[in-house]
Amino acid sequence: MIIETDRLNLIPLTVGQYHHWINNISILEKELSCSYQAEPLEGIFLNILKKQLIVTEKDARNYLYHTFWFLIRKTDRIVVGSADFKDLPNKQGEVEIGYGLGKNFEHKGYMTEAAKAMCSWALTQDNTSYVIAETEIENLASQNVLKRCGFKLYKQDNTCWWKLQMRK
Repeated sequence: MIIETDRLNLIPLTVGQYHHWINNISILEKELSCSYQAEPLEGIFLNILKKQLIVTEKDARNYLYHTFWFLIRKTDRIVVGSADFKDLPNKQGEVEIGYGLGKNFEHKGYMTEAAKAMCSWALTQDNTSYVIAETEIENLASQNVLKRCGFKLYKQDNTCWWKLQMRK
């Protein structure tokens, strides 16, 4: 499955591709005919990837909600970023989205384009009525992405929580 936008192809990684991403990215780059230039695979991000891979392996049937999706620029096949849904929709019909870009690709509209497309896909799936997202209070760039996608702030404590409701 591929979600296509004006400038990007959003490709959900299979379990095997996910393994290659973490362990030997050159294999994945060959398989997808791409060049990975997104977030460095280190620190907190790498720990998140490893934990989420375990979840993806355990629930392969629902991997679209657990895996990461590569944001591949169409013109040159560069991976500019990645995004994911953090789990299956909950009982209230909420699914959480997360995302990140390589530094060279920030402030060019790629994440807004990708997030809109992923949210549109999610809101057409069964049991999904809302997409939610969490941002740090000081992360204005991420908050602006969410605002451009139609999210509304609904809770703020140590972080900001945003919600996008399915259009009726």
